[in-house]
Amino acid sequence: MGRMQGKRGLITASGSGMGRAGAIRFAAEGASVAVVDRDTGAAQAVVAEIEGAGGTAFAIVGDLTDDAFARDIVARTADRFGGLDYVWSHAGHPGPAAFEDIEMASFDLAMALNLRSSTLIASAAVPLLRAQGGGSFVFTASGSAIVGSPFSPIYSAAKFAVVGLCRSLAKRYGKENIRFNSVAPGAVDTPMLRDFQKRPDAPDTGVDVEETIKKFGAVNPMGRNGRPEEIASAALFLASDDASYVNGTTLVVDGGMTA
Repeated sequence: MGRMQGKRGLITASGSGMGRAGAIRFAAEGASVAVVDRDTGAAQAVVAEIEGAGGTAFAIVGDLTDDAFARDIVARTADRFGGLDYVWSHAGHPGPAAFEDIEMASFDLAMALNLRSSTLIASAAVPLLRAQGGGSFVFTASGSAIVGSPFSPIYSAAKFAVVGLCRSLAKRYGKENIRFNSVAPGAVDTPMLRDFQKRPDAPDTGVDVEETIKKFGAVNPMGRNGRPEEIASAALFLASDDASYVNGTTLVVDGGMTA
């Protein structure tokens, strides 16, 4: 039996990158997975891969900046699977690179996807997790929630807030056996990492995006960037019963970069 055998839940932004790796890994460990993404084709492709391997999944497609949708995905998952045991709220946004003359629409989007949607999802999930006698909620934080980011100050601020929310909810709901934890990735080789580099207000370093990403790996204590599957493994641990006494923690998975 897998480490998530019989567990039912959802993973946001699971059409690509770390979320995709998580959906596939959770399903391989026996979980039923709602694959939540804004890209219909990507979500359906992940579902097809999971089902092709004998797993259970379905796609929920929509925009997490829509408050009603963010709340609704939890109920839709529980209705489809007959209950809710875990959530990995993974969706995020790089936000603006600039601070002076900051573009507030970009600020608002970063807060909506990094903090607001996670808050709404967690709020909707608590009663359903309670109904099962407990469960696990995993947020995606960041290495930028551990140390400040001069390159992405708004993203960093949002992720610091995610960690604060996580710790507070862990204390609020721990006695009900509802655990809240965060996984904090460093630089991971995903499309999102490239999105950070391609922001229109990012400073022009004169260095190609792929070359910049290679440099991130070169300065890491382990000499490389992370792989999506490594973050998925950390989230799996936090979501599973192996972490039954882990509550309110932020598990940093960054090769030692913030050490």
